[in-house]
Amino acid sequence: MFWSGAISVGLAAIAFAVGSDFTNSSFHQLTAYSPYLPLLVTPLGLALAVAITRRFFPGSQGSGIPQSIAALGMQEAEARNKVLSLRIAVGKILMTLLGLLSGASVGREGPTVQIGASIMHALSKLTRFPRREMERGLILAGAAAGIAAAFNTPLAGIVFAIEEMSRSFEQKTSGTVLTTVIIAGMTSLAMTGNYNYFGHTAEVLQFNREWIAVPTCGFLGGLLGGLFSRILIVSGRGLPGRLGDLMRDRPVAFAALCGVVLALIGLASGSTTYGTGYDEAKQILEGTQSMPQSYGILKMLATVVSYISGIPGGRAGRGRRRRRPSRRRCRTRSAHSSRGSSIRATAGRSSSAGATARRRASPSRRGTSPCSSAGSRASAST
Repeated sequence: MFWSGAISVGLAAIAFAVGSDFTNSSFHQLTAYSPYLPLLVTPLGLALAVAITRRFFPGSQGSGIPQSIAALGMQEAEARNKVLSLRIAVGKILMTLLGLLSGASVGREGPTVQIGASIMHALSKLTRFPRREMERGLILAGAAAGIAAAFNTPLAGIVFAIEEMSRSFEQKTSGTVLTTVIIAGMTSLAMTGNYNYFGHTAEVLQFNREWIAVPTCGFLGGLLGGLFSRILIVSGRGLPGRLGDLMRDRPVAFAALCGVVLALIGLASGSTTYGTGYDEAKQILEGTQSMPQSYGILKMLATVVSYISGIPGGRAGRGRRRRRPSRRRCRTRSAHSSRGSSIRATAGRSSSAGATARRRASPSRRGTSPCSSAGSRASAST
């Protein structure tokens, strides 16, 4: 059963990779015909992807990695099924391909993690493992196998499972993870061959001043990577003002607006910021094509816009957030509570009745509102 699940993850990752390459190249052929067509195609495609996702594939929004990590800590099977299922895996593949066909700047690695975890999670439901540790190990193994098959790098899948998913290598599930990753990697090798992800390069650095570029690139790359990650995290929590209201209340219209922005960025970059960016990175490494100096910044902006659009491969969908009462409102409530306690305590009642009244007037320390702690402190002071 483990073998069939691992092989299924490998086959799904390969099919997803082939579909990504096809849709990515199809959109670039469209831009070669006319660089202005994305002004129409991209908004419509992103709006359609968000509408279909919210209607038929809820739970497939987002990159896929945070959802898989969250599933590891969920205790209830019903909650886990909302982020990992075969329906979500199918929707993840189809809607990510639709996004790439529309010119979204997304990749397939994060979605492949959730797809692999969903397949192995479905396997755990079929076999009904008695221990929760084994179910958790299957989710972990499926996610790692997805990375191994997507990049054709089994070792990367194992390291990813340790660092990103579990943060610790449990002895009970380590064999499951290793076996699944190896089988998924072998499936990828058998179907696609031993390919290099970004091709080959014959460039070398002489051991002299040229090596100064190594720490410089490392520092700048880490700085920009951290800034990029920080922007994605902050933007994923929502946008301020009217844009935030539009994102929350009218997600389809917001996706269309993101499509217009993506098309404008694509025009400014010479149609190089659309899609996964794998071909562009390979061309830069091999020196076969020169990119504009602003390519890196524009690609980062295009990815951020694609991320917040709400399509699979980007930001996870968020519902309406309840407004928390302000501190001033909390202080007002606590003042009323303490004043009411003092009045009742001095109204000629017995000491026991007064104590009961004070307990009822002051919120519990386990209160359900943000004002509970403030009310408790006010009551205690009286």
